Order: sequence, then structure tokens, then C-alpha cells
Amino acid sequence: MNFHVLTLFPDMIRDGFQTSITGRAAEKGLLSLQTVNIRDFSVNKHNRVDDYPYGGGAGMVMQAEPVCRAYESVRSRIHGSARVLYMSPQGKVFDQRMAEELAREEDLIFLCGHYEGIDERVLEEIVTDEVSIGDYVLTGGELPALVIMDAVSRLLEGVLHNEESAQFDSFHDNLLEYPQYSRPEEWRGKKVPPILLSGHHANVEKWRREQSLLRTRERRPDLLERAVLTKEDKKFLAKQDGLC
Repeated sequence: MNFHVLTLFPDMIRDGFQTSITGRAAEKGLLSLQTVNIRDFSVNKHNRVDDYPYGGGAGMVMQAEPVCRAYESVRSRIHGSARVLYMSPQGKVFDQRMAEELAREEDLIFLCGHYEGIDERVLEEIVTDEVSIGDYVLTGGELPALVIMDAVSRLLEGVLHNEESAQFDSFHDNLLEYPQYSRPEEWRGKKVPPILLSGHHANVEKWRREQSLLRTRERRPDLLERAVLTKEDKKFLAKQDGLC
């Protein structure tokens, strides 16, 4: 997977990407990152990339030409198609399903805006997807880009040490992950559930599935409505509701 990020703050992207799982995956050649400083494509001697908005209003707007030139510099090095993700609170909300979809791509281009946004004309010209990580406003698109790169990366083969980790993370089948425990067996009077010490793998898996169902119903009932449930799952939930 090749990530290309158009930004005013390339160090912010590089510093975040080069740590932890994504950093190790990049060292192994499983991921690559190219950051492109939009200021390098400024059309004026002061390297400015913003100007006042037509029609008045507060703040500044990033100009179309430097953004487009930065994009074209990346596009010239990519063979085939590539999706261009503009980080925007107006975009489609990012979720696990979108992460799985994006993980099938070979190249992803991220466009990170700042100030009051980017000239609409260049967005119409180059952007394929407007993406939001939630209903709130951030200073720029760098943090959302890092969030998406992290979520996509962990789905790629070889990135995680345990190949099952990504499969059974939260949101697998639209269910939240079950509770996790480690040593010691008792901590400050709180004990690990006995079932996890039993060594009976089938019973452990059954308990974990039930805990996922209960946790999802309690914390994210909206996900439960879209979850892939077996007959046993439905029977268990009905029993909890006293319906059987």
C-alpha cells in the first residue's frame, strides 16, 4: 500500500506515521509514505497558498492552483487509478467498512486542508471521496489522514504480528470486541472471569461472543441492528430480555 499525503505540515504526517505498527510495516516494505508540501507549489514568491474568500467572510481559503500542482506531481508517479480522499467534516463518515474497502487499493492520495477550506473548483477537479472521522471540526486534515492510514494499514497482510488480530477487533461483523484480561489473575480484588482460566476453548469462544453481543447492545445498539447474527446469537439476546 502506498500513501501519498498533500499537506502544509509534512513533518506532522511523517512523525505520526513512523511510529508503532505503521512505522514497523514501512520498515518491512509493506507500506510506503510520500508527503508533499503544498507550499512547494505556490505561485507567488512568498510561498503563500491562501487568499481571502470571494464574497467576504472570516479566514482564508487555500488556492486551487498550488493544490492542483501538488496533486499532479503525485499523479505523475502513479500508474493506474488512485482515489483522492479529502479530509472534510462534510464528507462521508469513516467506518470499518470503508477501511476494508480502501485496504483493497494500491495507492491512496490524501488531501489535507487548512484555514477555512480549499477552493471548491480544485476539489471538483481532483477529489474522488470526501471523508470525515466525526461530526466535529479540526484545525486541519492531518489527524484524520493519520487515523485513516492507521485503520487501513492494520488490515493489510503482514502488518500485524497476529494475523487474527484485525479479524477479531471491534466492529468485526458490526460487533464490539469482548473484554480482555491479562496477568495477574487477581488485581485489587478484581478477578479474571473463571471461564477464561478453564482451558476449554469452545466455552471461551462462546463466552466471548456473548460478551460482544451484550457490550454492543449496551454501548452501540445502532451497530447491533446491522450485525451479522446467528440463530444462537438471537436466542441468547432474547433470553437476556426474558423472551424465551
